[in-house]
Amino acid sequence: MKIRVVSKRDEIPNLDAGEKVIHLAFRPSNEDIFTLIKRCKDVEVIQIPTSYRRTVSKSIEMFLDMQGIRLVEGDVWGHRKDINEYYSISPAVIERIKEMKSEGIADDEVAERLSRESKLNKEMLLYILEKD
Repeated sequence: MKIRVVSKRDEIPNLDAGEKVIHLAFRPSNEDIFTLIKRCKDVEVIQIPTSYRRTVSKSIEMFLDMQGIRLVEGDVWGHRKDINEYYSISPAVIERIKEMKSEGIADDEVAERLSRESKLNKEMLLYILEKD
């Protein structure tokens, strides 16, 4: 699974329209989020750093909720945008998810454990669990 990393608002108009998971590495305005949704019709998750999460307006949160788009907190640790515009979730994490699910462990518990083991936050792991 890949997360498209967007470093600046100037990149939004050039995104692939089929992007599903996007990490905004800048503090987005309401207009930035509207532009993103208009450009990427299939987006399912928008991830922003924890420090920026508190600045997102309630109206944008409600709009995203009505569109069925998750707004999650988190970072893409160690990612270098100059090398690759996508952050790839390790196949080992996906494999670990499958193992834990086959053992009958509840999704919340899987996300909790893996958030400690990996560099992904619980909300993103819950999304991956639903998709897998």
